[in-house]
Amino acid sequence: MGPEVKAIQTDAKPSASADVVVIGGGIVGVSTAYTLAQRGVSVILCEKGHIAGEQSSRNWGWVRRNGRDPRELPLMMESFRAWNEFASKKLDTGFTVCGVVSIAKTDADRARHEQFVEDARPFQIGSRVITSSEIREILPGYTGEGRSALYNPTDARAEPQRTAPAVALAARDLGAEIVQNCAVRGVELQGGRICGVVTELGYIRTSQVVVAGGAWSRLFCGNLGVDLPQMKVLSSVCRTAPLSGLPETSAYFGGVAYRKRDDGGYNIAPSVGLNVPIVPDMLRLARMYLPAFMAERKSVKPRLDSRFLTELLTPRSWDLDMPTVFEKTRVLDPKPNIALTRSKVADLQKLFPAAGPIHILQHWGGLIDVMPDAVPVIDTVAKIPGLTISTGYSGHGFGIGPGAGVLTADLATGKAPCVDPSPFRLSRFTDGTPMRLIGGF
Repeated sequence: MGPEVKAIQTDAKPSASADVVVIGGGIVGVSTAYTLAQRGVSVILCEKGHIAGEQSSRNWGWVRRNGRDPRELPLMMESFRAWNEFASKKLDTGFTVCGVVSIAKTDADRARHEQFVEDARPFQIGSRVITSSEIREILPGYTGEGRSALYNPTDARAEPQRTAPAVALAARDLGAEIVQNCAVRGVELQGGRICGVVTELGYIRTSQVVVAGGAWSRLFCGNLGVDLPQMKVLSSVCRTAPLSGLPETSAYFGGVAYRKRDDGGYNIAPSVGLNVPIVPDMLRLARMYLPAFMAERKSVKPRLDSRFLTELLTPRSWDLDMPTVFEKTRVLDPKPNIALTRSKVADLQKLFPAAGPIHILQHWGGLIDVMPDAVPVIDTVAKIPGLTISTGYSGHGFGIGPGAGVLTADLATGKAPCVDPSPFRLSRFTDGTPMRLIGGF
């Protein structure tokens, strides 16, 4: 069972029309709705389950610039501006500056860190390579190896189970409609342009639709004839009882990572051994994903489970006058790899022996929406005027989500984009652009 998400009161049903309809109540969807409402744009957000029910509440809770793909850094700078705006308005996000450190165990790790520092220099984010002795000052009690590390003292953390609900409430206060338990079945066109959306609670007239559906986005877009090359990776996380023996600074050790929670416990997660569910789309997209699988073969492992049959039997196209899979499955709640998370907690105890016993209170799993180059798609779709896609955040979406919401709102309304959107264009997968995996700790 997933983590307990802060429940919020929202609208019972959508109005008959809006300037923009946002599909999906994760961090990107609510941030898009918030930005649009700030600008006086009428917006309805429809979520088939509850706000932050899936990966937006199941992630690690890091808000980092450290180790980002350089293509994402301009958007991450915009996101930090948005996070600080939320804090200034006292939104209940738990945003806390704590620093982030990534340990280098090999010369290749150090070289990658040094390259990141060079790439990030124009952005003046404060990341630097630190020595072994500095590691032990920043991480008191650490006894593991580490010849150097990538460190940013101004990176942050926040609480995933509270953030998207808080942003959704702020958007509603600004005039946005937020409707939970309202699956969008599909989009209707008139003259080749969007004219409305069909939901289980009624029809909404609109000329602009944002698909921010996370792991569901490929299926939804496929019914519109849009081939979005997105897959899913299973991430497993556990949370602990309050601890006093682990540092405040969020840390990545190659195989395991942690960050402190507001309740005094920690989120602990494996960063290797992540499972890629074997599903029919894996075969359809195999050629496109082969470079990523080869580059990450030590970090990800295929897993055959019930998802193969579930997705094999899920229709890939449907009519809009009947219930759909979006109503059948309100929340994706995959089983975590508990053996893996327990083994990584044991590894962490060896790295911090003075921390004492680490008591695990809960395990959960989440399906991360990934792209072949681990960079999201944030783009309008030329063949369907009025359609904007914002998905495929590849495990980086929580921290970058508020800034992504700004860019998504810009594109959906024709406003000058806050950052150059070209790295996030959908056409990069078909125009001959080489697939490059650049980021990573």
